[in-house]
Order: sequence, then structure tokens, then C-alpha cells
Amino acid sequence: MHHHLSHTPKLPSPCIACLLIIPALGQSAWGQEAENWRFKLTPSVYATAGQPSATDVNLRANQDAHAVWVGQYQQNGVGEQTRVGYEYTASTAWGQIVPSLQAATGGFAGGSVNLQIGHQNYAIVGWGRTNVRNYYNLNFDPNDAITLGAGGWWSPQHQWSVFRVQDDRLHTGQKITHLVWHYHPTHNERLTLDLAQKQGRADTDSPTVQGHSLTAGWDWSDYFVRAAIDQKVNFSPYDQKRLSLGLRF
Repeated sequence: MHHHLSHTPKLPSPCIACLLIIPALGQSAWGQEAENWRFKLTPSVYATAGQPSATDVNLRANQDAHAVWVGQYQQNGVGEQTRVGYEYTASTAWGQIVPSLQAATGGFAGGSVNLQIGHQNYAIVGWGRTNVRNYYNLNFDPNDAITLGAGGWWSPQHQWSVFRVQDDRLHTGQKITHLVWHYHPTHNERLTLDLAQKQGRADTDSPTVQGHSLTAGWDWSDYFVRAAIDQKVNFSPYDQKRLSLGLRF
């Protein structure tokens, strides 16, 4: 779950160093050369009704089964946060298992593990835990939660999934159900639609809210764009619009 920052955390030097470490991984980590790494840069703008606007810049690097990222979130007059993370994708005969670790300024730490059981048609299972500190990232689902769902390919061009992310720790009743469709008209193009329904409380003392969200994305070659309309963002009283532009290199 995303928590509203009540202060501006000091940016520690290890997080600044991560901006320099990621390119260096291409030369030193696991004995790989720099050309084996692929990068994705995602700058985003968030416009929330009744609140100052916010920006987020995320840089992700992938090499084989490994992924690392660093991100910077800033909301005018509210605060900022720098985050880092690592993810490993292990492919098996029965599907995939993806553990990840995250950390951020302000003392946040968290982790998750997600499973895809099956290939052409598959089950989705996930579990996440944090130390319940303030955290902003590109995911607007609860973080202390379980995930259950299913997905598959009904043709080489069409992929679908239905899954629910539900709080199983903080007694907020938060649950978000996603219906996602990916359409691949060519090898280098992809349309994504994500329709979601949510219900729950920001915390145990807040009223229950309900809302919907719609995210649309278009990927072509090394570029992509995402736009979202999100009612009751983070189970707050506010609606939010988001726009992300991206570059892979």
C-alpha cells in the first residue's frame, strides 16, 4: 500500500550511489559485459484532485534473469523518496518464480515472491511483506498482500489475466481486482488495457471507499506511453490521472 509522506526524507549517499552502480553492473556483475544489459527509463506525472502534482522517474536494468532498479518520487510541498530494488526470475519446467527485494529512504524495506504456474494457461500466486513504512513506487496495489489469479494466451497475439491483490495483514479490507488484456499486432508493438475495481480503507480508522481504474498503454519499438484514470487512488478520497512516457535502450 502506498502511504502519504508526512516529511521529506534525507537522501542517503548509498541511494545516490545506486544511480552510478547500475551502469557499472554491466561490466562487473556475474561476469557479463555492458552490451548484455537492457535499460528502461520511465518518467511519470501524477495529477491528483485536491493535492499538489507529483513526478516519478524510474530506471530499470535487465540482464538475463536479473533486474535492478532505482526510482525517485517527488510531490510538491509534501516530500520525496528514493527507492532501489532487485528481482530474479527463475524459469522452471512448471512455470516461473520471481522473488524481489525493495528498499527506500525513510527506512522502508520490503519483499515479495510471485509464481506463474503453467505456461500456455497459468495460475498466478503472490505474497508480499513490508515493514509498513512510507513507500511510493510504480505499483498502486497493496504491498502487504496476497495475489491470486489466472491467465493465458488464446492466440499468439492475445494474452489475458484476471487476478486479485488483497490485504492479508493490516486489516484494511483492501482488495483490487484486475482484468488485463495484451494485444500484440506485430513483434515490436503491444497494446495493454488494465481495468481494475477496488474496495477498502486507507487504514483501520478511515471509511471504506470503492472505485475503478483504467490504464491504457502502447509499446512500439523502444518507446512506450501509459495513461491511467484512477478513482480513490490508494484508497483515499482523491481521484488521480497518471501519464508515463518511456524509453528502452
